[in-house]
Amino acid sequence: MSELPVPTLPLSPLRGFRTMRKPAALLVPPVALPTPAAPVKQGPLHVTWACHQDEVREAQRLRHHVFADEMGARLPVPADPKLAGHDIDLFDAYCEHLLVREFAGGPVVGTYRVLTPAQARRVGGTYSDTEFDLVRLRGLRDRMVELGRSCVHPEHRQGGVILALWGALAQFMARNRLDIMLGCASIPMLHHGAPSARTAAGIWHRLRETHLAPVELQVWPRLPLPVDALHAGEPADPLPEPPPLIQGYLRLGAKILGAPAWDPDFNTADLPMLMRLEDMPARYRRHLLPGS
Repeated sequence: MSELPVPTLPLSPLRGFRTMRKPAALLVPPVALPTPAAPVKQGPLHVTWACHQDEVREAQRLRHHVFADEMGARLPVPADPKLAGHDIDLFDAYCEHLLVREFAGGPVVGTYRVLTPAQARRVGGTYSDTEFDLVRLRGLRDRMVELGRSCVHPEHRQGGVILALWGALAQFMARNRLDIMLGCASIPMLHHGAPSARTAAGIWHRLRETHLAPVELQVWPRLPLPVDALHAGEPADPLPEPPPLIQGYLRLGAKILGAPAWDPDFNTADLPMLMRLEDMPARYRRHLLPGS
């Protein structure tokens, strides 16, 4: 097994990261915040952080299975034919990768990737910067990690895997004295199997009334979904429920930072979300951060 590659590029300004080339020979020791030295046991599941490149490849294969094979996303084709069937982008080499296995040594059934503040400075920004203007969050970046590429194998979506991931993430945040999580939460633009952006627009109009962040934290999509036009003339039926993952974030105290962006490659409406550990309800803190 080869050790994880990590970037050797100099720091870059946030506005310039879109033009950066993909890092080449990445051989120095990681500078990101430390990850757990030992696996975390969560009931029968085995939760660990990737320590080798082949473990990252397992996560990338699961992501490709969920995003491309299941959801129909258009993912970039890797230059290396051996990496066909993997979801790989620029940010992967800078991230910590959290893995959930059904048992030690078993296949990866759930994953998140985590971009720490140090690594965000090295790559020049976050994935969320590609979808949103985050200028109002500039004062939070030193305490903020970005969560992304969350997915769970379709045979393991009963809740246990995502709770295991959240527990390990919360412990990582507390151990490294970070208290803010940022990410793009996706709403598939399919309704009963047919393409429909109206559902995403309806979810946004529902959540803006109850979970919108204060104006000083609000952000703007670079490619906005035309939510007002889509929502115009909506019948008086009950507004659609958000996807389960978004509902989970909201129960943990997350806020919506603004209107959704359209991701044409994934055909999703992406909501910008932010969560502070201090806003997590006590019952979840006891479960995810025992002893806090």
